[in-house]
Amino acid sequence: MRAREIRLRRRPQGLPVEEDFELAEVEVPAPGPGEVRVRNRFLSVDPYMRGRMVDRASYIPPFALGRALEGGAIGEVVDSGDPAFAPGDMVQSMWGWREAFTAPARSLTRLEVPPGVPPQAFLGVLGMPGLTAWAGLLEIGQPRPGETLFVSGGAGAVGSLVAQLGKTRGCHVVATAGSDAKCAWLREAGVDAAINYRSCGSLREAVKAAAPRGIDIYFDNVGGEHLEVALDLANPFARFVECGMIAAYNATEPPPGPRNLILLIGKSLKMQGFIVTQFQHLAEAFRAEMVARLADGSIRWQETIVDGLASAPSAFLGLFTGANMGKMLIRL
Repeated sequence: MRAREIRLRRRPQGLPVEEDFELAEVEVPAPGPGEVRVRNRFLSVDPYMRGRMVDRASYIPPFALGRALEGGAIGEVVDSGDPAFAPGDMVQSMWGWREAFTAPARSLTRLEVPPGVPPQAFLGVLGMPGLTAWAGLLEIGQPRPGETLFVSGGAGAVGSLVAQLGKTRGCHVVATAGSDAKCAWLREAGVDAAINYRSCGSLREAVKAAAPRGIDIYFDNVGGEHLEVALDLANPFARFVECGMIAAYNATEPPPGPRNLILLIGKSLKMQGFIVTQFQHLAEAFRAEMVARLADGSIRWQETIVDGLASAPSAFLGLFTGANMGKMLIRL
């Protein structure tokens, strides 16, 4: 079997461009003992991948030049050298941006897909972005009924779930997004106030009007001006859940920190960053709640699907220009 893969050709400077990637064709060998050959059906592109394109020490190793990019994928077993997997099984892996691959069986997870849920949900609402939202909000944010939750990047895969989970916990939820269409969808999903940060004028005044009692929890996906606004409007003892700062991911120089960070002291604020793997022990409880909420309709979710492996780089770049509503996926 031959298949194509997307490789990192060079390390991006600033916002990546398509020339930073290359398409290659490789041989996909038959599986040996303990191995499985898989044809991918869906690939995930995620903002955190931008950090892996930089050659620096971090919580996860950088991508290697000239090799296929790793990332979440859902595929179908073609043939197997391991008794735990059979042709036709749906599996989840981190064997990313490739049409097919052969890998050790221990690197795969066989999926048990709930009725009415498509397999690619395990790359989004039932996968890493879902657990990020659920664990970050519940474990660090610790929402209580009547509190105000502010979510930046509210129409993304993580932010849209955080906003809805906040409503299930009795919070007044304010979220930002980058278009009127995204804001309209957030309101349909039950968010109390959705702000188009590109057209609202003063972000601070828009958030202040939408959160008249101040902010008790800030779930940060953006950083930058959003973080400054949240610090300014935070109530004493507010909790800041630092999940991502996409506004700075393509900076060529270290961006300045929040000018009002001193408010952390006088307001006794809690600010905690996290990586989703720190909460992997909660995956079973997360999935149990989410499967039930998907079934009863109390959680809604969106996908932006782009077809074809060759489209993966442009879909990835679209994450930084607001091209996605909910989870961005590549369909093979």
